[in-house]
Amino acid sequence: MNFGIIAAGEGSRLVQEGVSLPKPLVNICGRPMIGRLIGIFEDLGAERISVIVNEHMTEVATYLRELAPKLRARLDLVVRTTPSSMHSFHELGSLLRGQGRFVLTTVDTIFREEDFRRYVEAFAAAPADVEGMMAVTRHIDDEKPLYVETGEDMDIVAFRDEPWDTARYISGGIYGLDSRAIEVLDDCLGRGVSRMRNFQRALVADGLRLKAFDMGDIIDVDHAGDIVKAGRFISEGVL
Repeated sequence: MNFGIIAAGEGSRLVQEGVSLPKPLVNICGRPMIGRLIGIFEDLGAERISVIVNEHMTEVATYLRELAPKLRARLDLVVRTTPSSMHSFHELGSLLRGQGRFVLTTVDTIFREEDFRRYVEAFAAAPADVEGMMAVTRHIDDEKPLYVETGEDMDIVAFRDEPWDTARYISGGIYGLDSRAIEVLDDCLGRGVSRMRNFQRALVADGLRLKAFDMGDIIDVDHAGDIVKAGRFISEGVL
């Protein structure tokens, strides 16, 4: 399995709240967030890990370049400033295209390693007609959550901005996809679509078969207080 990490955001809210380290290097349980993700991917047998960081994150780029020779997996680094996570994904697209299934996540997505393993194994074992598997959660930890509507057998039928009476899941910010999704991404950018949630809607509209996978609790590190929360979540398994 190949993996991708979007780590090109500015982390402006953390900076405003007094966190001096670039977001990817913020320590969670004594380990930089981006290092933790890469370690988890390696433990799952990653063949290739593609990462994008912005041009201002010289410390992050240096960290990754020093880490790369120590890894079993191939680490591809893109250093580019982009206007959105969707544009960052597009920059990684040339590395992921034609490489089979891959899992993409943002750098500040925090989850239990065992839950992520279950998800990756489920996606790897899914039938060939499953063109994507999105990690979902019932834990709402996002200021603007994206709600995921599922039908039978956890097939995704819609992504919605607002909840409804029987809403159960929101997007966990972890995307299992294949190369056809990159074609949809190219088309979205060509049409001026610029948000990941609208890209996901385009996947449904274009007829890709997407599955939802309940990965349990997932949180994001957006604020300084989230760092302590994330550490407790990882070390104790509780929120």
